Amino acid sequence: MFDSIKNLFGMETTDFAALVKQGATVVDVRSKGEYAGGHIKNSINIPVDQLAANLARLKDKNKPIITCCASGMRSSSALTILKNAGYTKVYNGGGWMSLNNKI
Repeated sequence: MFDSIKNLFGMETTDFAALVKQGATVVDVRSKGEYAGGHIKNSINIPVDQLAANLARLKDKNKPIITCCASGMRSSSALTILKNAGYTKVYNGGGWMSLNNKI
């Protein structure tokens, strides 16, 4: 059942460390204030409510993108926004602290 929930939010079993080593972009979709309070090194901050207006910052639609936030809910929404915009390799990394431990 947990796997079903993870798949629902786009959090399938993924080797995030390998994706980062291959050049994946980590996009933290929390607010600027949350991001300033701590974030994954080399991640970029685009709040989820500003993501659609800032897609130009993510130029290559075929480059892996890992979304993260505080808990995984906003990053799931970001995954949907990116996939609907034609990005092909998008992964929900869930909460940024958990993701940071995986990469």
